[in-house]
Parts: sequence; structure tokens; C-alpha cells
Amino acid sequence: MLIVRNNSTDPYYNLALEEWLMDNTDEDIFMLWRNENTVVIGKNQNAYAEINREYADSHNIKVSRRLTGGGAVFHDLGNVNFTFITKKEEGSDIDFAKFTVPIINLLKKLGANAELSGRNDILIDGKKVSGNAQCVRKGKVLHHGTLLYSANLTDVSSVLRVDETKFQGKGIKSVRSRVANIKELCNTEMDVTEFIGYIEKEINGAILELSCDQIKEVELLKNTKYATWEWIWGRNKEYFLKAKKRFDFGLVEVFLDTNGGIIKDVKLRGDFFGTADTAELEDHLIGVRYEYAKILGKIEAIGVERIIHGANAKEITNLFFENSLL
Repeated sequence: MLIVRNNSTDPYYNLALEEWLMDNTDEDIFMLWRNENTVVIGKNQNAYAEINREYADSHNIKVSRRLTGGGAVFHDLGNVNFTFITKKEEGSDIDFAKFTVPIINLLKKLGANAELSGRNDILIDGKKVSGNAQCVRKGKVLHHGTLLYSANLTDVSSVLRVDETKFQGKGIKSVRSRVANIKELCNTEMDVTEFIGYIEKEINGAILELSCDQIKEVELLKNTKYATWEWIWGRNKEYFLKAKKRFDFGLVEVFLDTNGGIIKDVKLRGDFFGTADTAELEDHLIGVRYEYAKILGKIEAIGVERIIHGANAKEITNLFFENSLL
């Protein structure tokens, strides 16, 4: 395991660095990093729906989009992010336990009653301290997660517009009541930089330092992708037909335009995970007649479970016809 020491707090650089490392290294990688005040949304989310933009603008909070699925999160310098990049094991699928167990064990050494909960959260005494996300591409797995250590939890609850269905049946009324800081729950005297040092020491690997030319490549990826309006905001447009539903595997939204009963444009959005890009299914549906059997056949043929982990073709097809879309 190689450890990348990254002192940047620029969210666009840090997200670009993750992708660069995924595409340009052969060894297993571990990296700790922090962002200045930033909302980071999942690859498949609608930025306009997830963020209180007025609050973000007035509090100088940046907005960014990551390479992985899942939901929106808030980062500040009191939040520590961790990244694992490894080769994909043959036949493996989305697996949060593999990468969260080492982090859970580190927290337990600090006296925390830590556990993996639900799809992708780490809890201490029932409070969420970490959200995690994954993506698979080119034979690699990128897993990253947050660690709320001494974050500003007021900003967390104010800048995120979390869909109310996320809390239904859980006895939870708000983001603020759901999350907590590790520093308080563990009653530790370490500051956030000491906490970073503690984790890095426990992971124990050789240090990988990037060359000046490699850093320039990361900067280029940042400037041409991660810091662009097109990547962050331009992936969304107004659609005539919309429907959404929360499943056990996450929120799925269908955005659809038709003309003469033929699908002209379709987008799938939400906080789900998958090992293939949504564009694979979206492109497959263009030109298809807006009929249940036709859409079901296309969704079955493409293998929707690769794109939306945990889903089956019928429940996604049903969503196309919810709420009398057409």
C-alpha cells in the first residue's frame, strides 16, 4: 500500500487527483485529504435539487461533483476524507465493508463504538460520522469516505437539501440530529492534524510523491473537468416528465422527454451506486417507444443491476410509469 500525502484543500484539485491516481498507478493507494468549505455531490445527482445555493453563495461554500455515486456531503477543514484505490477482485461487486472495516477498527482503538450501518455509513453510538462511496472503472475500485472529526455541523445541515424520504421510518427529523463529530464522541484531545497523523501511522505504507510533471497533469484534469460549470451544473436540464422513488438501494429519479410517443432524451439521477455509467442505459433507451414492454425489454437487456446496484429491471421500469408520467 502506497500512501499519498496531499496537503491541498482545493476540492477541484483533490477530486482530479483521485481520478489521476486511479488511472495512472498500478499499486494500491491510500490518501487522506481535506477540502475548504465545499459541497460534494455524487456523480448522478441533480446539483440544483441537492444544494441550498443561496446559503452556499452567501457563506463562500464551493460546489463540486465527484466521480462516485451516492449522496451530497459537506466538507470543511474539520472533516477528513480518506481514499482507497485498489485493483478490482475477480467477480467482486460494490463492497463497502472491505474498505470501511479498517477505518472502523481505527476508531475503535480510540474507544469509539463504531459500526457500518445501512448502505454506506459509519456510525458511532447511532450518530453518523462517515459517508462512503465507490466506483469501478478500468479494473480498479475507488472507495472514499468522509470522517467528521471537528466539522461545522451547522453548515452541514444548512447547505444540504436532503430528500425527506431519506429519513422516513428512521425516527430522524434532520441532518443535524443525525450527524456528530468523532472528536466529541471519542472524547479525544487530538486536533484534526494529529488525527490525520494517527490514521496515516496505523495504515502504515510507503510514501508516494508526485513529480512536478504529474502534478501538472492533475492540474490540467482539474481545469478541464472538475472545476468546470459543465461538469458541476451542466449535467442537468429541465425535463418535461419526472418521477422519483426511494428504494432500499437509494433514491432513483427519472427525467424524460418524449416526442410522438418516442423517447427523445432520458436521464437517471439519484444517490445510488453502480459499476457502470448511467449513460449506458440512457443511450440504450433513446428512440424506444414509450411502452412498458419495450422499456422493460431494453432495461433487462442492458443489465440494470450493473448501473444501479441492487435494482431489478421491473422496479426501474415501473418508475418510468409512476405518477402518470405521460
